[in-house]
Amino acid sequence: MTAARDRVISDLRDRIASFEGAAARKAGCLAFGVSEIDAVLPGGGLAYGALHEFAGGGAGTVDGAAAALFVAGIAARTKGQILWCMTRPDLFFPALAQAGLHPDRVVFAEANKEEDVLATMEEGLGYGGLGAVVGEIVRLPMVASRRLQLAAEKTGTLGLAVRRWRRQTEASDFGQPTASTSRWRVSVLPSEELPVPGVGRPQWLLELMRVKAGECAEFIVGACDATGRIHLSSGSRDREDQTDRWRRRIVG
Repeated sequence: MTAARDRVISDLRDRIASFEGAAARKAGCLAFGVSEIDAVLPGGGLAYGALHEFAGGGAGTVDGAAAALFVAGIAARTKGQILWCMTRPDLFFPALAQAGLHPDRVVFAEANKEEDVLATMEEGLGYGGLGAVVGEIVRLPMVASRRLQLAAEKTGTLGLAVRRWRRQTEASDFGQPTASTSRWRVSVLPSEELPVPGVGRPQWLLELMRVKAGECAEFIVGACDATGRIHLSSGSRDREDQTDRWRRRIVG
């Protein structure tokens, strides 16, 4: 009986996986244009019709801002208006524009509670006429994430959840399971050196913490340019030791 039950469960899992794969192929992907990153993502990019999570590598505002800019760059490369939901109106518009996302493309929705942010995100994802739906939240319960994932699957819209912490204790929630298709962490590194003295391009440690049907990975990248694109740092190999030290400082 146990062997028969295991076979049935295994068969059901395979069928569900095939359905999910078909839906992902139909919705398509948003490629980063960086072969090393796209190669580790099923389909060759960030899946449309799915929910993706992003957070700063630490609990500080600097890493949190980097995560928001990374999301802005992703949203900038989609077509259509962007719905950005939040409880704190503290976005710096010039920074969004530098990451490729012009404020004229963004509809900002401010709510008093995170529950309202999640509800607005679900409405936006279910509408189906937007390039992406972004939501700034602290906690993302499994039930809420599943509702967002299903709404995104229904319309093929890109769902982007930015996890922002007010206190260090809240950061632990990022490790809880959700229905998101991928989970990313962004940490600020020392700027990439350029030929011009005293000038450097912002540089990030980009960690793919989880992705369905894929493996974890990490990259040192140059921050989003004016078109929303990132690039793999030319000095990433030389800076592996520096990155390890930086990560230990964040964790510690």
